[in-house]
Amino acid sequence: MDTEKRQGRDEARRTESGIEVKPVYGPQDFDSSDYGEKLGDPGEYPYTRGVYPSMYRGRPWTMRQYAGFGTAKETNKRFKYLTEQGQTGLSVAFDLPTQMGRDSDHPLALGEVGKVGVAIDSLLDMRELFDGIPLKDVSTSMTINATASTLLLLYGLVAEEQGAEARSVTGTTQNDILKEYLARGTYIYPPEPSMRITTDMFAYCAREFPRWNTISISGYHIREAGSTAVQELAFTLSNAIAYVVAATRAGLEVEEFAPRLSFFFNAHNDLFQEVAKYRAARRMWARIMKERFGATDEKSLKLRFHTQTAGSSLTAQQAENNIVRTTVQALSAILGGTQSLHTNAFDEALALPTEKSARIALRTQQILASEGGLTDTSDPLAGSFYVESLTDAVEEEAWGYIKQIDEMGGSVKAIEERYMQREIEEAAYRYQREVEKEERVIVGVNRYETDDDPEMDLHTADETIQEQQTERLRELKETRDSSAVESALADLKGAAEGTDNLLYPMKEALASLATLGEVSDTLREVYGQYRP
Repeated sequence: MDTEKRQGRDEARRTESGIEVKPVYGPQDFDSSDYGEKLGDPGEYPYTRGVYPSMYRGRPWTMRQYAGFGTAKETNKRFKYLTEQGQTGLSVAFDLPTQMGRDSDHPLALGEVGKVGVAIDSLLDMRELFDGIPLKDVSTSMTINATASTLLLLYGLVAEEQGAEARSVTGTTQNDILKEYLARGTYIYPPEPSMRITTDMFAYCAREFPRWNTISISGYHIREAGSTAVQELAFTLSNAIAYVVAATRAGLEVEEFAPRLSFFFNAHNDLFQEVAKYRAARRMWARIMKERFGATDEKSLKLRFHTQTAGSSLTAQQAENNIVRTTVQALSAILGGTQSLHTNAFDEALALPTEKSARIALRTQQILASEGGLTDTSDPLAGSFYVESLTDAVEEEAWGYIKQIDEMGGSVKAIEERYMQREIEEAAYRYQREVEKEERVIVGVNRYETDDDPEMDLHTADETIQEQQTERLRELKETRDSSAVESALADLKGAAEGTDNLLYPMKEALASLATLGEVSDTLREVYGQYRP
């Protein structure tokens, strides 16, 4: 028995990224002489230990629970419920037609309206979504990409109607179109015009929404598609490099837009590897901005990020186990220094969250913040021989990927050649094979299974939502000033055919009650629709 135990202890173990984990770590694995260059104090370059000196002692991370389903009115009710329960920031999920630039009455929207997020067709819906919620006082994140500019402008119009100054409005639009081609699929236009829309948004926000985070460069969906932690980090930073290059080529100064770049990472099950990933990300981004782009403003060097626990890790079997998975994943994000966090509900492998499961997910964060001692000191894992060694290993492997992508001509070229897609597919296949061979244990799935799961109350979708939205659109088009809409859309088309910033005529169209689908169709006329 003792021999078997020794063999089990000594056999090689690896993280899911393939990094070998030794049985024990010591001083030989951490060179403290490089402290200033590799670590530094929290709030100091290269920000490995965090972007702010006091981190959570000053203020805990923002608890930003992701929500959205059905109509704007239903989602508004959920927002208010979560706020009453102590949520400190809003996060909006949009349905697939909204993400794809289709109005709810479009034939392709059939069966999808309000299913995986809220349906937003026009300014009327956006008004209702934030009815009674003062936008001057709340920070809102919107998970939207191909139509990010449209949703931001609608949000801004509602803020103006409420009397809020655009310069004081805070929040984030995901607006990361490259990862849509790479991992998620909610793109509309080809990459080149999509990048133009993104950089136009950078320029618009620098002038009109200076406190808005114009992009949340997302590794989350790359990881959900099956990548490793190292691939998630490398591909995200490569995409970020591509955005900075595109913006500078469009004539923007780095310091003009870089301080409003933000990131979005996945929190997966391997706690220490995830912590190492976040720490390596900050160090790498600081060096990229300083050495590659010549940034000097510390706000341009700091990688600030939102985290969401791993949806792909949730199991339908023994769904309550997901509460524990989410807690471990949230712990990794907090120990890794996240700026905001969404914790998934335990029933999300089966349906959209109920009020009960959403409350448990929020309470998970509140318990960690209030009872776990996690806000007492900055970067509590710093100096761990294991964590520092793992941070170095994750960084080294991520640089290897970035170098390969650079040699191919950057992220856009690598995506067009399907390099990153193939790497993700191969990683996902390896992971699934490990699960099937029980080399990787998933509790309740390939080990510790039970024959029956308890009955649960699940959220059910209202099947009349599409009818409600279609009738709302019909009434809108009958009562609005059609000539004003047509004129504004013609101006938008002219800007798309030329070089003017698209967001100014787009705002005029939306203020005239043009719909999201009409704006998207106007751009489709000029740019076409991307087909892989």
